[in-house]
Amino acid sequence: MAATKRTRTTTTRRRAPSTDRPTRRAAGTGSAGRLPEVGAERPRTWTFLTNHAHVLLCLAQGESLTARELSQLIGITERAVQAIVADLIADGYLDKSKEGRRNRYTVNPSGRLRHPLESAHTVGELIEALT
Repeated sequence: MAATKRTRTTTTRRRAPSTDRPTRRAAGTGSAGRLPEVGAERPRTWTFLTNHAHVLLCLAQGESLTARELSQLIGITERAVQAIVADLIADGYLDKSKEGRRNRYTVNPSGRLRHPLESAHTVGELIEALT
């Protein structure tokens, strides 16, 4: 009796979408997974102040805020807050001191605003005008 070799054929089966796991959508797609129509208006969001100014204003209130608390107040990531705080310390707008395990930041009100149009004004004047 001759031995016959059996070969297995495999078929790829697609799994039905599960309701247990979230579905992935392409970036910029709506809730139905469709791209927005060409020429469709998206609301533009912007503010008059930069995130650097927002961090300064929050810290100028005198409260000891963590990076997480600042990020939640401003609406940016903790990493962005950390980078902004590092910028502000490096350029002399903030002083950092340790209080136990926490950092305490003090705003330098005599720091000049950076843009040539506002360089005649100080951070202290900005804070005073906005608080």
